[in-house]
Amino acid sequence: MSQPDTATESPAAHGPPPTAHSIIVVGLGPGDPGLLTRDAAGWLASGRPVHLRTRVHPTVEALAAQADGSFAVAGWASFDALYERAGDFEALYAAIVDELLGAAAAADGPIVYAVPGHPLIGESTVARLREAAPARGVGLRIVPGLSFVDVAAAALPLDPLGEGLQLVDGLELAAVLEAEPFSGGRWPLSPLRPALVGQVYNARIASAVKLALMRLYPDAHPVTVLRAAGVAGVEEARAVPLHALDRAEAGAPDHLTSLFVPALPPEEATRVAQGLQAITARLRAPDGCPWDREQTHQSIRANFLEETYEALDALDAGDMDAFREELGDVLLQVYLQSQMAEEAGEFTLEDVYEAIAAKLVRRHPHVFGDVVAADAGAVLRNWDQIKEAERRAKGERADKPTPSALDGVPRALPALARAALILHRVDRLLPERRPAAAFAADLDRARAALRAGATDQELGPALGAALLALAGLADKAGLDPETALNTTLAALAARFKAAEDRLRAAGRDWQSLTAQETAGIWEVVPGEVAAGPPRAGS
Repeated sequence: MSQPDTATESPAAHGPPPTAHSIIVVGLGPGDPGLLTRDAAGWLASGRPVHLRTRVHPTVEALAAQADGSFAVAGWASFDALYERAGDFEALYAAIVDELLGAAAAADGPIVYAVPGHPLIGESTVARLREAAPARGVGLRIVPGLSFVDVAAAALPLDPLGEGLQLVDGLELAAVLEAEPFSGGRWPLSPLRPALVGQVYNARIASAVKLALMRLYPDAHPVTVLRAAGVAGVEEARAVPLHALDRAEAGAPDHLTSLFVPALPPEEATRVAQGLQAITARLRAPDGCPWDREQTHQSIRANFLEETYEALDALDAGDMDAFREELGDVLLQVYLQSQMAEEAGEFTLEDVYEAIAAKLVRRHPHVFGDVVAADAGAVLRNWDQIKEAERRAKGERADKPTPSALDGVPRALPALARAALILHRVDRLLPERRPAAAFAADLDRARAALRAGATDQELGPALGAALLALAGLADKAGLDPETALNTTLAALAARFKAAEDRLRAAGRDWQSLTAQETAGIWEVVPGEVAAGPPRAGS
């Protein structure tokens, strides 16, 4: 390999000449010495001190084997010993950076730091050098090299830009997996675009990458394991199903292993939001489903309510499989309504995402800001103040009515649930909260009016007062009145069905029941069934 006049040509190739105390970071390329750039080769043969992140790289081995001795590889330092001593990667990278900065400060000219591939792709030590060098008065210059992305694109082959290739760090995928079940929103790739996963350098990382990808892709999704891409005579590509990534058929991963994951068509990307959005848009497209295309905001309004109640039924039954499915039906309503809104120029699904995400961040300054909230009570007080500020801001618009603390209580809620929510909001805003005894007294007065033989005209207000008092008592107890009534209704239904079974077994009909037998159906036994979960504050 012929080399340039390194004393003059290399420094001018990329940027200004290096200062006396500086580090020249050289990319060794993917592994074939023929892919080493002239600038990189010049610095390696310049006679300046060379520090290798690791000798375990085909380019280093090939340069050491050259007969003409152009490269004094035997005299180059390496940090391989640190890999054996360091307890973790954080300590390792910190030690490498500290040694490099110390060597640069002590040298009478630039030193060379050689890393595999491209210095700015997947090189944590280089990222740390760029942060630390200025404070130590050490200059830094990057000499690019071919990366594993370049040779992987040729081996596959693919156009990274034209096909929207995603570049993913296998270590990041493993870290996201370790964060479960709090990893939501942190997955660094979309199944709708191809991905190249680097740093899959051992069996543990390969297994973690497999499990992470299986959260987004089908288990049998075909992937390609690339090993030593770009190294003549050694390069290997193996196509395996995703679930076999950490098995023998995929080969033993090493420091030259990467993984190519093809994109999924939208109708197969069923485990991510983008897939559902694309499917929904396809249903509403001109060549989509005739029924879906006919629907409007109002025509599927009832579906929204029905699907929500079905999800709640599954939740109350403790059937998590059914609950998962029903939540999907509810989510579909959100996507359909948003798609219709986009077609009408009203808003987009992204606007929906933005509105709720911004609201959550805005209303949780104790999580996303510097506000301190020591307990749930402090959280609710902050919440009320923030919501009041939001209402005032909305009221400043000329086209908006004067805001109220009760704005946003849905009129479509069942009456008992709406009553409890209104009472809860009012109670929280008053200087003194109304005691449960006051609601009990209201209930006694309403019951007295009902027992006194209220007229038809008086019956409605008396019943309303009784129900409102019951909703207030439920709120004071931290219960959802809808749930309390539904659980009691479930008990009534169970008693009724048991009576039906007894009647059938005895060959009797309803008319044959005695007053004592029918009383057992109507009797409400406190504690017969659980009162249900406590209601959430709002």
